[in-house]
Amino acid sequence: QVQLVESGGGLVQAGGSLRLSCAASGRTVSGSAMAWFRQAPGKEREIVAAISWDAGVTYYADSVKGRFTISRDNAKNTVDLQMNSLKPEDTAVYYCAANTINTEVVVTTFYKYWGQGTQVTVSS
Repeated sequence: QVQLVESGGGLVQAGGSLRLSCAASGRTVSGSAMAWFRQAPGKEREIVAAISWDAGVTYYADSVKGRFTISRDNAKNTVDLQMNSLKPEDTAVYYCAANTINTEVVVTTFYKYWGQGTQVTVSS
């Protein structure tokens, strides 16, 4: 079993930055693809960014390319999401997820472990 705990959410003005962190426990996720998803009110959950087990492959949704950066530290069992130039439309609950099934990075159905989420609110 994997437990994921997100931190770093909060309220920020448009144009500002936040750094989200996800800490994994229970078993190592060093061999797993990791991802950040988000869900805004009234909208479906969407993948924001993902990273392969060795950080050799990264994926970003078009809406965040050039503004968000995903990174991981396998020694610490953590995954971070640096979010810059935030926009009001980035407002959502952000979730960390782990794919322990295979090495797929972008296929969202393989992400079976989820954190409880952290709220990010961007004011205009």
